[in-house]
Amino acid sequence: MTSTVMLTASLEDYLETIFHIIAEKQVARPRDIARQLNVSYASVTGALRALADKGLIHYSPYDVVTLTAEGNTAAQDVVHRHEVLRNFFVQVLAVNERDADEAACKMEHSIPDIILERFIQFAKFVETCPSGGGKWLAGSGYQCNRNLEPQRNEDSLPRQQKVAKGRRVSKK
Repeated sequence: MTSTVMLTASLEDYLETIFHIIAEKQVARPRDIARQLNVSYASVTGALRALADKGLIHYSPYDVVTLTAEGNTAAQDVVHRHEVLRNFFVQVLAVNERDADEAACKMEHSIPDIILERFIQFAKFVETCPSGGGKWLAGSGYQCNRNLEPQRNEDSLPRQQKVAKGRRVSKK
């Protein structure tokens, strides 16, 4: 997460839910959050207090909930991670939407930014060059060039990945 505030997976789920409810209704109410997350009103109250203490939401009992600027940034980060993972699962791996959503929700809380960026790069590669014609560039990922045959730059791969059809590929 890019925010300086560390959050549990549960609090990230609350932030993400608040973000989506606000996008739809302009403000979030505790009952809407409870309904969306399928949790008790008491659980929502505890989470809202924790998020307010961290300066991520504006909250007072029996009132609407809104995101602070920092809360909005943190929520957008969680939403972005979720969408990248979900889209990768659906578009690249052909996972059904429900399963992709569930997996993305579990993974979004722990995936490091550098790995998320690689998911994005690979998904863009598959989208722009789906039938091959790309090559691997050391340290930077795949590059699409429709005039080339699909190939991998074996020198850029870790030793354990330099196996092709059961035999070790030698360096040239």
